[in-house]
Amino acid sequence: MLVPELRREYGLSLGDVGVLLAGTSGGMVLTLLAWGLLTDRIGERAVVALGLGGAGVAFAFAAMLPPFAALVVLLTVAGMCGASVSAASGRAVMGWFAPRERGFALGIRQTAVPVGWAVAALALPPIVAVGGLRAALGALGGTSIGAAALGVALLREAPVRGGEPDDVGRPLRDPRLWRLCMGSTFYVVVQIAVTSFLVLYLHEDRGFSLAEAGGVLAIVSVGGGVLRMMLGRLSDRMATRVVPLRAVGLALAAAVALTAALAGSTNAVLVPALTAAGALSASWNGLSFTAAAELAGRARAGAALGFQQTALALGCIIAPVPFAALVEWTSWQTAFAALAALPVIGVWTLRPLGRR
Repeated sequence: MLVPELRREYGLSLGDVGVLLAGTSGGMVLTLLAWGLLTDRIGERAVVALGLGGAGVAFAFAAMLPPFAALVVLLTVAGMCGASVSAASGRAVMGWFAPRERGFALGIRQTAVPVGWAVAALALPPIVAVGGLRAALGALGGTSIGAAALGVALLREAPVRGGEPDDVGRPLRDPRLWRLCMGSTFYVVVQIAVTSFLVLYLHEDRGFSLAEAGGVLAIVSVGGGVLRMMLGRLSDRMATRVVPLRAVGLALAAAVALTAALAGSTNAVLVPALTAAGALSASWNGLSFTAAAELAGRARAGAALGFQQTALALGCIIAPVPFAALVEWTSWQTAFAALAALPVIGVWTLRPLGRR
C-alpha cells in the first residue's frame, strides 16, 4: 500500500521497489527457522513479545525516513523480527486444538494475514493523506508493539494432549516436508507477485486512485481470508490437507491465466478476474501451514513451521524482482501469463503427498 508513496518520496524505479519488497522477505528468511526452534524451547508468548516488539522499534526508526539504503535495512530488520509470529502462533494452535478441528483453527489463524492486508489497504491511504509516509510507517510500528502486548496478555502454553505423540520425527530430515515446501513455494511466488503489485498496477496502469486500488486489495484480502477458513474446514472433513491444496493450485493457475487473457479489456472485465486470482492466491496458506505442523507433531511444530515459512519467504524474495523486470521488459499481460504456469508445477510437486 505504501509503494506509490515510497516511489515519490525516494524516486524509486520499479526495480528498486522489487529490491525493497525482497529485502523485507529476506529478513524473514534469516530468522524464521531460528524463531521456530526458539519457540519449541521457550514457548510462544516470549517469542511473540520479543519479535513483534523488535519489529515495532524498526518501523519507528523507518518512520524517520532515513536514506534509502538505511530504509531497506530497517525494513529488513522488521521482517527479521516480525517473522517470529508465524511459528509461535501456529504452534499455539497445534497445542490447543485436536486434529479433527485443527485445519479450521489454523485456517482462522492464517486468515490473520489477509485481514492484516485488508486493514492496511483501508487504513493506510487516509493516514498517508493526513500525515504522509512518516505517519504510515509510525502506525505500522505502533501496531506491532500493540500486538506484542496482546500476545503477552493472552497467549498461554497449551497442556500436553494424551494419545498424540509429541515427536513424529525430525522435521528438517523429513522428505515429505521438503516436498511440501517446494510445492508451496511455487504457489507463494504467484501470491506475492499478484498481491504486492496489485495496487501499483491498478493505480499506474489502469487509472485507479490509490484509495480505489486499496479497496480492490481489501476485497482480495477478505476473499482470501474467507477461503482459508472454508478450505480449513473442508480439509478437516476430508481428513487430508494436500488434496484441497492441489485443487486450489489448479484453480489459481486458471484464474491467473484468465487475468492475463483479459489484460487488454476494460476495467469492468479485468478487475473481477484479477480479484478472483488474488483471493485464490491468498487462500491456500492455511492448508500448507497445517500440513507442515502435522508432519512434525506439536513438540517440533515450531521447527517445522519455521522451516516451511523459510521456504515460503525465499519464494517471496524470488518473486518481486523478476516479476518487476518482466513487466518492464515486456508487459503486465506477459508477466501474468508467465505466473500462471507456476501453480501447475506446484500441483505436480505435491502429487505424492495427496493421500489421507
